[in-house]
Amino acid sequence: MLLDIATKLRSGTAWILNSQPVQRMFLAMTRIFISYAAAALLSLGLSVTVSQAQPACMAEYKAKRDNPLELFYDVAQVTGPCTSQNATAQLTAILAAQGLTLLKVLSVTEN
Repeated sequence: MLLDIATKLRSGTAWILNSQPVQRMFLAMTRIFISYAAAALLSLGLSVTVSQAQPACMAEYKAKRDNPLELFYDVAQVTGPCTSQNATAQLTAILAAQGLTLLKVLSVTEN
């Protein structure tokens, strides 16, 4: 048996891959590898597309809550056009849901 294996190795034939179970396992592993590689490339492509689609717009603002008076300063991400008017409209709705009143949008910057 050992002599037979040595002879096959010297002849350069891929005698291991001629076995049916090994061929099936090799094909299954190849399919798994290809599916993982395709998923990785797809997710990488989607993340690049999403990040290039629209730059992040950050709005710096002041807000308050009454009874007792509490003042807040924070930065939030705003979708849509990166303007003070758009930030004011979005932040007013978001902060109202939290029981806060928007006092002023200090700045709006694109990242």
